[in-house]
Amino acid sequence: MLVTPDLKRVQPRAEWYRDDVLLKESKWTKMFFGEGQASLSFSHLHKDDEGLYTLRIVSRGGVSDHSAFLFVRDADPLVTGAPGAPMDLQCHDANRDYVIVTWKPPNTTTESPVMGYFVDRCEVGTNNWVQCNDAPVKICKYPVTGLFEGRSYIFRVRAVNSAGISRPSRVSDAVAALDPLDLRSLQAVHLEGEKEMAIYQDDLEGDAQVPGPPTGVHASEISRNYVVLSWEPPIPRGKDPLMYFIEKSVVGSGSWQRVNAQTAVRSPRYAVFDLMEGKSYVFRVLSANRHGLSEPSEITSPIQAQDVTVVPSAPGRVLASRNTKTSVVVQWERPKHEEDLLGYYVDCCVAGTNLWEPCNHKPIGYNRFVVHGLTTGEQYIFRVKAVNAVGMSENSQESDVIKVQAALTVPSHPYGITLLNCDGHSMTLGWKVPKFSGGSPILGYYLDKREVHHKNWHEVNSSPSKPTILTVDGLTEGSLYEFKIAAVNLAGIGEPSDPSEHFKCEAWTMPEPGPAYDLTFCEVRDTSLVMLWKAPVYSGSSPVSGYFVDFREEDAGEWITVNQTTTANRYLKVSDLQQGKTYVFRVRAVNANGVGKPSETSEPVLVEARPGTKEISAGVDEQGNIYLGFDCQEMTDASQFTWCKSYEEIADDERFKIETVGDHSKLYLKNPDKEDLGTYSVSVSDTDGVSSSFVLDPEELERLMALSNEIKNPTIPLKSELAYEIFDKGRVRFWLQAEHLSPDASYRFIINDREVSDSEIHRIKCDKATGIIEMVMDRFSIENEGTYTVQIHDGKAKSQSSLVLIGDAFKTVLEEAEFQRKEFLRKQGPHFAEYLHWDVTEECEVRLVCKVANTKKETVFKWLKDDVLYETEKLPNLERGICELLIPKLSKKDHGEYKATLKDDRGQDVSILEIAGKVYDDMILAMSRVCGKSASPLKVLCTPEGIRLQCFMKYFTEEMKVNWCHKDAKISSSEHMRIGGSEEMAWLQICEPTEKDKGKYTFEIFDGKDNHQRSLDLSGQAFDEAFAEFQQLKAAAFAEKNRGRLIGGLPDVVTIMEGKTLNLTCTVFGNPDPEVIWFKNDQDIQLSEHFSVKVEQAKYVSMTIKGVTSEDSGKYSINIKNKYGGEKIDVTVSVYKHGEKIPDMAPPQQAKPKLIPASASAAGQ
Repeated sequence: MLVTPDLKRVQPRAEWYRDDVLLKESKWTKMFFGEGQASLSFSHLHKDDEGLYTLRIVSRGGVSDHSAFLFVRDADPLVTGAPGAPMDLQCHDANRDYVIVTWKPPNTTTESPVMGYFVDRCEVGTNNWVQCNDAPVKICKYPVTGLFEGRSYIFRVRAVNSAGISRPSRVSDAVAALDPLDLRSLQAVHLEGEKEMAIYQDDLEGDAQVPGPPTGVHASEISRNYVVLSWEPPIPRGKDPLMYFIEKSVVGSGSWQRVNAQTAVRSPRYAVFDLMEGKSYVFRVLSANRHGLSEPSEITSPIQAQDVTVVPSAPGRVLASRNTKTSVVVQWERPKHEEDLLGYYVDCCVAGTNLWEPCNHKPIGYNRFVVHGLTTGEQYIFRVKAVNAVGMSENSQESDVIKVQAALTVPSHPYGITLLNCDGHSMTLGWKVPKFSGGSPILGYYLDKREVHHKNWHEVNSSPSKPTILTVDGLTEGSLYEFKIAAVNLAGIGEPSDPSEHFKCEAWTMPEPGPAYDLTFCEVRDTSLVMLWKAPVYSGSSPVSGYFVDFREEDAGEWITVNQTTTANRYLKVSDLQQGKTYVFRVRAVNANGVGKPSETSEPVLVEARPGTKEISAGVDEQGNIYLGFDCQEMTDASQFTWCKSYEEIADDERFKIETVGDHSKLYLKNPDKEDLGTYSVSVSDTDGVSSSFVLDPEELERLMALSNEIKNPTIPLKSELAYEIFDKGRVRFWLQAEHLSPDASYRFIINDREVSDSEIHRIKCDKATGIIEMVMDRFSIENEGTYTVQIHDGKAKSQSSLVLIGDAFKTVLEEAEFQRKEFLRKQGPHFAEYLHWDVTEECEVRLVCKVANTKKETVFKWLKDDVLYETEKLPNLERGICELLIPKLSKKDHGEYKATLKDDRGQDVSILEIAGKVYDDMILAMSRVCGKSASPLKVLCTPEGIRLQCFMKYFTEEMKVNWCHKDAKISSSEHMRIGGSEEMAWLQICEPTEKDKGKYTFEIFDGKDNHQRSLDLSGQAFDEAFAEFQQLKAAAFAEKNRGRLIGGLPDVVTIMEGKTLNLTCTVFGNPDPEVIWFKNDQDIQLSEHFSVKVEQAKYVSMTIKGVTSEDSGKYSINIKNKYGGEKIDVTVSVYKHGEKIPDMAPPQQAKPKLIPASASAAGQ
């Protein structure tokens, strides 16, 4: 609280009160007062601190009080659903070994009821908490026994309900276990001089032996769980320490039972537990000291353990009344039975929700409470319950529903009185409505006037004037006048405004317009606002053509013009303002003669969006009507919604309809079209400037109209349009699925404009849970061509979906249905589960594969090619269900139609695969993939013709797509570069290589997707070595080609009879012509008439032996040689005599030549 004035010499006194109890500084509260400020700080806030706080400033001039209520809610429980902590812990009647602890119960509006409490104690100076009671105590009071005399203790309490245990209460103040009588028995004894000495009264007593009995034994506390007995010590009591023993007896029993037989009591009071419910007891007490035991005291009157205090009755009628925009005053009648009342708890609930919340967390002692923190415009219900130490009462009856809004008061004063026109005899005045209407609509205004320097005010209008503009007649020209205005509502006439400035009554004749007036603001946001004003009453010598709007910061000097060109509207949105800054505005009207007098400066406007600012929403109601809606919870009874288009109030009943219910208003578009496009705004009177605007553009209008059409003409949304699917046996299912169907939905199936019903032919059903409607036709035939339609009705909504099956579309369905029907029949016997298909093995074999099903031992399987039985090494095992046929080294000879057939007594099936065309090409590509992956690196082979590059692979055929490249340039087969291959390799022959043939060679094979490449760099040493080997092979081949040789063969054996003539003839070749020499038994033959040799044309050679004799038998050899070499051929001649048996010899064969090297030939030469 700020305290003014802050006078250094005369400082007032500050006092803080909580619930009218003066507060003092403690470990929980700290106070400060000085430097014009008074503060109260809480070091550890607790529910104990909740209450009405009052700061009282006491000075010489009097007393000033300022109050505020501090609400403290419960901390979150340690266990969900556990109660809040108890509070206001107090210790009473402390003695040597005994103290009574009391507390207040927590509010359990949102939790289950409290079942009891645990009391804990802790010796001061330690942190060792000990639970005092084993079972929860039901009432908010408990006698703690077993304390050690002379020690100090603090206490705390925890509440228990069905969910768990609460947080502990705030700890109590420390209390000492001492007998207060010991302090009262202290006396001062005067000694010599001025000295005094404190002694106990016991020390002045004589040496009493056995003590007397206690007196005044009575029950000071009675509850259902215990009875507290109190008594007075014996007189005289003696100097020795006293102890007490308590005895009890059930009334009528005649026997006594020692209660504290094990532990002596030192305090003159004792709590007796474990009493039987419903039984009456009497008690007596005995004194004891070291000398002995006294006689028993007098017997008490009969005492029964029972709750003397009962739960209070519920409070009476609860009344809730308006207070402020966020608070309500709740009052109630006190309960009829309010024994030992601790206070009240107040609960609130938003009307219609039944969700009750606590309004206070500490019992209040009075029957009137202001509930703060409520939502403006919301409706609430209140209830109250009374609290005492035993528990809480039943809830009171609920209050009537009340809407949170400010209480009715008279309106505040109008302001901004402006002179709008003057003709020399009258003045037209305008003003602004009061900032606060007092919660009730303003009924009008009273205007008073007076001439300047006159004391008396004169009434202008005897009845209230509703407009905020009024012409005052009967004025004296040239005189100065001032005016004041007061507003009136149902509560009465409010305070008048401050007197206006002095206005001189002289006629306005200037050609420029007069001032605009009634500057108001709406839609104040973080960086913008909309400003509105009214046109000047005095327009000058020509009509007003537009307006300039100026603004400046509140404390700045220069005005800034918002619009560089005039605006014809009487509103303007001002943007690009700084958030948090305060601005003032003015308006200047313009006509043909110039800029007129500026308006009065507006009140300061803080550019900042109000918390919880809401905007206009656009929507469509359940009937499909388009509307703009706005909510305002801050409105009062006097508030009114004003809807505008282009910031002109809407009065067109043909196009618009306005409905306002409570704090919600809607503007309906009756016949929405393009004329309704534009800017709409709404403002709520008697609020803190609540307003908003909405731009209805073509896109938004189109969206709203589409939504309106859907509602006015509702359709059932479909997840799937009408479609068909074909089952086995050729059955056709027509179906669709709706998003949602109610149990009352109906539907129809229509085929070619004729409704069909559920039957054996058309099996129709609907699952409304899933929205699926279907029709199944077992036999789909040529007669079923046409249009299929499903119509659905569900309440007002309907939907239709059609499927046209005519022409090609119908043929497609029919063919598929017939195919499925045939498939079903086919599968009744042995059949192919998978028809023939093919793949390529890792060994580059083409494998034809099919899967069979429903076979038996008698089933016969066959492979055929072009309808001819294709023999295989072994028959397939039908039990495996897979049949395979391998085609190694596929080539064009394997073209043809391959069939797999199944047959037994149940039927037959056939699967066909034709290897030709694209199928064959695809097989070659697949083989290329296997071969490409397995291809070897390129290898070099030299031949007499040149250098050959070879790539070995699992299989090669020239039908594979291969390329050879030299230096990345593709090679075409030619005389110089020949491309070819065999089954195991592909090769490139470089004939007669030259230096140009050096470089990198690449072989690639394409498998339809990837290129598999192998490369070799034939240059440098690799080329040189290959070229040298080629030259050697070429020379050797040339020599082999041109050496001497036998062309026409000789037999290896000749058998001839004596006397015959033997003629051995052969043809020889050599370049140059070879030399021919004949030998017999490796010896030269001497030519004679018996032996003759003839060589004709250097190639026809013959040897003739005339008159063969047995001596001519032997080995005859012919050497054919030139400089490149030659060969030797041996012929064995066998001569037999006439009449002898021809010798058995192997049939003659062509003689095999023996090579003669060139060197040998040269040497021979």
